[in-house]
This record gives sequence, C-alpha cells and structure tokens, in this order.
Amino acid sequence: MSDGRRTRPRRPQGGPQDAFGRPMHDLRISVTDRCNFRCTYCMPKEVFGRGFEFLARSEILTFEETTRLARIFVAQGVRKLRITGGEPLVRKDVEQLIAMLAAIEGLEDLTVTTNGSLLKRKARALKEAGLKRITVSLDSLDNEVFKSMNDVDFPVERVLEGIEAAEEAGLSPVKVNMVVKRGVNDHTVLQMARHFRERGQILRFIEYMDVGNANGWRLDDVVPAGEIIARINAEMPLEPADPNYRGEVARRYRYADGSGEIGVIASVTQPFCGDCTRARLSAEGRLYTCLFASRGHDLRVLLRGGKPDDEIAEFLRSVWTRRDDRYSELRSSATPDLPKVEMSRIGG
Repeated sequence: MSDGRRTRPRRPQGGPQDAFGRPMHDLRISVTDRCNFRCTYCMPKEVFGRGFEFLARSEILTFEETTRLARIFVAQGVRKLRITGGEPLVRKDVEQLIAMLAAIEGLEDLTVTTNGSLLKRKARALKEAGLKRITVSLDSLDNEVFKSMNDVDFPVERVLEGIEAAEEAGLSPVKVNMVVKRGVNDHTVLQMARHFRERGQILRFIEYMDVGNANGWRLDDVVPAGEIIARINAEMPLEPADPNYRGEVARRYRYADGSGEIGVIASVTQPFCGDCTRARLSAEGRLYTCLFASRGHDLRVLLRGGKPDDEIAEFLRSVWTRRDDRYSELRSSATPDLPKVEMSRIGG
C-alpha cells in the first residue's frame, strides 16, 4: 500500500477552474473547532455551552496530514494559506505547523486569523516559525461592548497588547477585522477607524453574515458597508483603491490624506461570489468550496486510507471543476434558514 508520499502531484497549467472560471488560489485551514471566546455571532453559549461535544483529538488532522494536504493544494495552484479555527492559537504547538507549512515550495503567503487572546505570548514564536502576516478579530474598543460580544469577559486591553506584540515581532502591518452588528457595536465604528488609522494598521469592517445556523442572524441586524463607508468618509475623507489581487474579499479605501486605508467585506449587500477563489479545509479534513456550504468532501478518509498524492490531487480537481457556489448572490428570504456548516468549523 502506498504511504501517499512517494508520488508528487503534477501542477496543472494555471490550476483548475470551477464552473464559472474561478481559479483555486486561497486555502483556509481550520486547525481546531474549539475557541476560548463565545462570540454571539459565531459560537453563542446557548449552542456551544458546557455540554457541547467538540471533535475528538483522533478526528482532527495531524500537523503532518495538514501539511501534506496543503502541499497538494499548492501543487494545484493555491498560493495563499490562512490558518483559522475556532481559535487557531489554542491548538497546542501550532507554531510547529506554521514552520511545516512555511517550508512548502511555491507558497507565496502564509497568515493566521486569531482573536488575539494568546497573541502576546505566541507572536514571536509564530514569526520565527515563518508566519508572514496576522489578522486579529476585534469588534470594539469599548470594553463593555467587547466583553458582551465575546461573552467570556475578555478585556480589550489584552487584545491590544497582542496586536502590539505582533507588530514588535515583525508581523506587520497587522490587519484588524471588526464584525459590525446594528444596535450592538455599530456606534463604535468611528472610534475604531480613528484608533487604527493613527497606528497605521489596516481595519476591515465585516457585514454581519448568516454563516451557520446558530447565531440567530436577521437582515435587520446588518449594517451595510455603504453606510459604514459614509460614516467614516464624513469625518475622514476616503477614496476607492484597487484590489491587491483577483478575488480579494475586502473592498479597499484609502484615506484621502494618505494616512492609511480601510476595507469592507460586504458579503450581504455587495456579494463577491463572482470572483471567489477560496477553498476551506475543516479541522477534521473536510473540503468546503463555500463559506455557506452545507456539506463538505472528506479528505481525511483518503489520507488515512493510504491514497497517494496523485489520487488526492485528482479528487481536488474534480471537486473544484464542478464548483458552482454562488450563495451570497442567490441569497433570498429563505436561504438563511438552509442548513450550513458553522463558522467555528471552517473559519471565516
């Protein structure tokens, strides 16, 4: 039986394209379904309480399995890896995985999205392991608002210390993601914009999305990206900026005085399905071709069943070339109630 390491998948010319001609360029890898926060829009306590059963250790991909799959994806055209969770930094020795991934030939970008709670003590080790950049989720600078949203009484100051540690370690510029929910934290948008503009860090505002089925999403809770931009522009004039690459999720805006930039991720009001180049790998090794997917494709069974790299690569190509996901473009009053995988399983 092959150990799956003796054959190297050949890189197809340009990589596979899906049914709409979208290439596979980005892979988001969840390394755990666990998190030390209980953010109300992601892992509310009512669902993810003390009795919730998370994945067993044996079900989660090992670092070696994750690296092997990542190498196969890169051979198929993926150029960017983003490590997510759950909260990826709660995975023991995650910096070892970063070092393994950083060594993959052909990989151009390696980054992590984290809630920042463990970043102060992990930042330097992550940088030394080969991490290039980091994104921190922070939904408000108002302590009471932030604590109510993370729902574990975690203070803003410790996240800010983590961001500072990341900058000092050379993981810069740090990007900060803010999920905006009407009536909860939207009144702190300008405060966030001022703070990160002064520090030269890129802030991105994310429309509250109907990911999964646990967060009680309602359209009335969404603050449209256009409204966010208008609020900031009224005080700090903005101008549109070109995307950095095809399929970039955030729409970029520069401050007119040259003092930095912000971004908006507007999956609800300005869907970007038409240029989506992202695949997602869950902690237990399931491949999802859309953030709003209801089912995944089991790669773990191929790994542990002794399939060689070439066969796994062919399976990836077959999945991607059939891909026709357009959830955000097709969203209707009924679609938010369709069964979808929870964000804590596949990251953002």
